[in-house]
Amino acid sequence: MKILVFICGEGLGHTSRCIALGQELLAAGHEVYFGAYGYSKEYIERKGYKTLEIPPEVKLVGEAGSLDLKRSIIATLKSGTASGIFKVLKLLKETKPDIVVSDSYFTGVAGSKFRKIPVYLMVNQSNMEDFFKKGGLPLQAIGGLIKHFYSFVFRKVDGIIIPDFPMPYTVCRQNLAFETEITRNIFFSGPLVLKRSDNVKTANLQKPHVLSLIGGFGYRKPIFNKIIEVAKLDRSINYTLLSGPNLDPDVFSDLPENVTIERFIDDQFPYLKASQLVIAPGGHSTIMEALTFGIPVLSFPDMNHSEQESNAAVVDSEGYGRCLAYSTPPEQILKSIRELIEDKKIHQKVGNMKKMSEDLNAAFAIQKLLESNSSISKLKV
Repeated sequence: MKILVFICGEGLGHTSRCIALGQELLAAGHEVYFGAYGYSKEYIERKGYKTLEIPPEVKLVGEAGSLDLKRSIIATLKSGTASGIFKVLKLLKETKPDIVVSDSYFTGVAGSKFRKIPVYLMVNQSNMEDFFKKGGLPLQAIGGLIKHFYSFVFRKVDGIIIPDFPMPYTVCRQNLAFETEITRNIFFSGPLVLKRSDNVKTANLQKPHVLSLIGGFGYRKPIFNKIIEVAKLDRSINYTLLSGPNLDPDVFSDLPENVTIERFIDDQFPYLKASQLVIAPGGHSTIMEALTFGIPVLSFPDMNHSEQESNAAVVDSEGYGRCLAYSTPPEQILKSIRELIEDKKIHQKVGNMKKMSEDLNAAFAIQKLLESNSSISKLKV
C-alpha cells in the first residue's frame, strides 16, 4: 500500500523517528512518501527517500535559552499556516495515499479526513494548552481554543500513536491528557528510534565520554558556553559537543583539549553508543534514543517550554538521569556529570529501559497496526 508520512517541525527528533518508521514500511514492501519542510525535508532527501514539500505549521522564536511564546505565535501566523490546508489537500489528491501517518502535523490530519483517507496521529504531547498558561489572559484564551481543537482531532483520527514506553514507564506521561473515550484508541508503540544498539559500531572515543546534543537554536548558546567551562574543571572527562546547523562552532574559542565541537554528525549513533552520558534539552526523541541505547541523560530543558520541562522531570524522578536549569553553576553540573557516569544503579535502570525498547520493537509494531486497519486490510500489503 501507499503510505504518506507527514512531519511537523524542522528538528531531527520528529524527522528521525519518521524515517525509522518509513524504513520498516519500505522493508515490508510498502510505498512510502514523506511530507516535510525546511531542514527536515533537506535531511530526508539527502537520505534518498521520496519527499514532498508541505507548508510549515509552527515557527519557534527565542533567545538566551528561553522560548518566546508570543513571538512564536506571531511568527507562526505570519508564515501563512491558515492557507496551508489547501496545499495539503492538493498534495493528497495528487499522491492518493492509502493511509496517512501524521507526526504532530494537524494540517495533515484535517486534509486526510476531508479526503476520507485513514489517518493515524503520532504525538508525544496532548496537553498543548499548558504551553499557554503563563502567557496572560489573551494567550490563555488561545490555549483554551487549542484544547477544544485538539480534542476534536483526537476523536476523529483512526488511532493515536505514542512513540514511548507503555504506562507506567512513559517518559512523556506528564504531557498526555486524553478524554476517557479516546484512551481506547491510543497505542503505546515504544521508542521509535532510527537504529538499535546492536546494529551500531561504537565510535572510537576517549572514555569517560559525554555527548552533548544541545544544538540547533541560537538561544541555547549560554549552556554551550557553560558546558565548556565545566569541561575545564575536570579534564579527565571528555566531551563531544554537537552544535547543529544553526550554530557556528567557530564562535567558541579557548577550547580545552578534552572538548571537541562538531557542527553536524551525519550519524550520531556510534557516538551515542560510545558515550557514558548524554547532555540534551528535554526533547522527547533524544531521550528515547538515549534510553534505547541504555545511556543516562543530563537534561537542560528550554526555559518556559513546558513539554521539555515535563519530560526532564520524569527522567529525573525515575532515575534515568538528572534535570538541571540553565542557571545551575558549573561546579554543580560537574557533580551531576560525575554521579551519572559512575552510579551503577542509574546505569542498571537505563539498561532495563534499553531491553524494554528492544522488546517493544516500535517500528514493526506500528507497521502491523497500519496493516490491520479495517479500511485498508483488503489491500495487498
